[in-house]
Amino acid sequence: MSHLTIALDIMGGDHGPHIILPAAKKALQEFPHLKIILCGPQTIMSEWFDTLTNTLQTRIVLSDCPQSVDMDEAPTQAFRQKKQSSMRRMLDLVNEDHADACVSAGNTGALLTMAFYVLKTLPGIYRPALVSKVPTADNGRVYLLDLGANVNCDSEVLFQYAVMGSVLAEQIDEISKPKVALLNVGVEDIKGNDQVKHTASMLLDTEAINYIGFVEGNDIFGQKADVIVTDGFVGNIALKSWEGLASFVIEEVKKASQQNWWRKVLAAIALPLLKVIYTKMKPDQYNGASLIGLRGIVVKSHGNASSEAFLYAIRQAVREAEMQVPNKIKDKIEAVLMERH
Repeated sequence: MSHLTIALDIMGGDHGPHIILPAAKKALQEFPHLKIILCGPQTIMSEWFDTLTNTLQTRIVLSDCPQSVDMDEAPTQAFRQKKQSSMRRMLDLVNEDHADACVSAGNTGALLTMAFYVLKTLPGIYRPALVSKVPTADNGRVYLLDLGANVNCDSEVLFQYAVMGSVLAEQIDEISKPKVALLNVGVEDIKGNDQVKHTASMLLDTEAINYIGFVEGNDIFGQKADVIVTDGFVGNIALKSWEGLASFVIEEVKKASQQNWWRKVLAAIALPLLKVIYTKMKPDQYNGASLIGLRGIVVKSHGNASSEAFLYAIRQAVREAEMQVPNKIKDKIEAVLMERH
């Protein structure tokens, strides 16, 4: 297998290097063909680098970055004033073909702005989208997009999201003719705003996309579709609601099992089942939203991600690089545009 190179912004997120550097080490151990470029302050990286074996050291490059982007920094300010930041450097590395993909847990707005400027969108794509997988019934997964890159989307942008999501499900999960749906306030044709209705009409006329119609919010986890498309405003709220509910349920189960001896006994008996539920609902394992539609691979990790969760984001970047997702999206968009014209 040919080597892959992933660039990491080690200063991004709530915990920065303390979370990201251990994840980088685990990724190198998991993927023998992987090389990593770490972007951040040399002093921090060097101290950690010296603790590694010579074998791992040969697969790591340290890129000294004197600046970092704050989590609450305005995107336009970061874009203009942080050209030597770890976030900007990793994007430049992808743009210059020194890295096959990059991962950051940093400021989402700044990452979107910088990525859009540095990498540009693929031909035929108006705006990039944030997409991630969420759990569905029977251990399934569904790609949900957009998750907040664009809060206002017209029908053409939503149509492009459907094409990109279809490619992602087809390539990463090897699903033949993935089922694509539009998130709506009802499943009837008369429901929804003009953008959603027009997008539905466009998808129905496109043979290259396996469009199955509208789904409602309570259908997201029902394994009705492989890809669900919506605008960034609705998508972000849907994702955050699920993550909040998942964390709430997990914590409530933990609390209930500690209230008295009888519940502790019941919890011990039910422990195998609880572990299955916990594993299925734990948001960490779905960490890593892909910013698709760009000329390079960018994966956004949660800002409060654990080291294990950040490792999931690196895995996502590796998979997309191996499958050459941007090229596949480009080919699909070109084919769809030819069909429409």
